[in-house]
Amino acid sequence: MKLPNKMKYINCRNIGGPEVLKLEKTEIPKLNEYDILIRVYASGVNRPDILQRKGLYVKPKNASNILGLEVSGKIVKKGSKVTSFNINDKVCALTHGGGYAEFCKVHYKHVLRNPKNFSYIESAAIPETLFTVWYNLFDLGKLKKNEVVLIHGGSSGIGTIAIQLAKFLGAVVITTVGNDKKAKACKALGADLTINYKKDNFVTEINKFTSMKGVDVILDMIGKQYFLKNIDLLKDRGRLISIAFLSGNKVNLDLSKILSKRLTLTGSTLRPRSVAEKARIAKKVYKSFWPAFSKKIIKPIIYKTFELKSANKAHKLMESSKHIGKIVLTNI
Repeated sequence: MKLPNKMKYINCRNIGGPEVLKLEKTEIPKLNEYDILIRVYASGVNRPDILQRKGLYVKPKNASNILGLEVSGKIVKKGSKVTSFNINDKVCALTHGGGYAEFCKVHYKHVLRNPKNFSYIESAAIPETLFTVWYNLFDLGKLKKNEVVLIHGGSSGIGTIAIQLAKFLGAVVITTVGNDKKAKACKALGADLTINYKKDNFVTEINKFTSMKGVDVILDMIGKQYFLKNIDLLKDRGRLISIAFLSGNKVNLDLSKILSKRLTLTGSTLRPRSVAEKARIAKKVYKSFWPAFSKKIIKPIIYKTFELKSANKAHKLMESSKHIGKIVLTNI
């Protein structure tokens, strides 16, 4: 296709509320020899986008100033060293920013062909979430078949995919949620125990469910408020994996519990990882889960879509925490 002189994008130049997000025009990104230019038809909305807009998340120095960490669309241009993809291929990609736009530049090793039978909207909801869950639960957390995993925030985009991947592996899944509607949705995805933390003490409920044996792995995005409870719930050789700190990141810790229970405390954030590391993750998730995605054994849960120009409404919805699954921007 003939490229326009400029592209539409969401400007987030100012720090503030959702109202600072404005639809404007800018130059189309220039490619290097290993890049692919995607005409973006859909882009996922993620919690780091919210934090960056608020000034609470500092992007890597070499990242795009434009928000958006995952996209789906068609390849319209590629660098001279890219031979594994063709123009007009339907793809999804993990981006280094730049997703809230009409065109997005991506390293070719972070690009995957859309799963069979997937729409652009569904495909756009995969990369950031899937890469994050696989890397943390399976690569760092070493989750195994028949182990018990606790996933906090089970109704989030991360949570809904984590439940499905853990069940696909054969793990026993426990999740916490904020209301009964979310609990029902997580149960439908395969969770063995769902706990409404606003009604029940999740520590008490998990101890009942496991006969006081506890859990092997915890995927946590809450931080401070749940930290000590998480430590208490972990079995001998348990693993606590932190991916966000929605309630704060400063805690007081009794180190003796880590020693006596031989715990592993770890975590990660995906965006600062190297090109090579993200490429390794892309290769692993494609090999491990693409057949299951293509058969829709595993699929992203799409809660609501917004046109690109209404990114502010998408951010308001995410901040309300009313959603179950993914929020996606469209530009078709």
